[in-house]
Amino acid sequence: VQLQASGGGLVQAGGSLRLSCAASGSIFSINGMGWYRQAPGKQRELVAFIANGGSTNYADSVKGRFTISRDNAKNTVYLQMNSLKPEDTVVYYCNAGLKLYSSSSYYSTYWGQGTQVTVSS
Repeated sequence: VQLQASGGGLVQAGGSLRLSCAASGSIFSINGMGWYRQAPGKQRELVAFIANGGSTNYADSVKGRFTISRDNAKNTVYLQMNSLKPEDTVVYYCNAGLKLYSSSSYYSTYWGQGTQVTVSS
């Protein structure tokens, strides 16, 4: 079981990027999915989260600019990032709560590998 993140890259300030994160392997069900980011020497912080039912929440710094969505049929979560700023330049990580078996009593948190986003001024 793994989460595979993609879509990072280099973009000019004001531009857009779309991150994707696909969960693969033998998965029974997926709970919440989210995107975090971490700057060097700092704690990982929540960027956006989407619950299984579709409700969302965002960090104040990205509200109105970023949109999180998910495709349950593809076990994939997306992060559409618009109006990017140089301060958005960090490594982004996805995570998800996964149940691997129907008999599991709880969801375990899995993390994808980071994807670098660089916004030039």
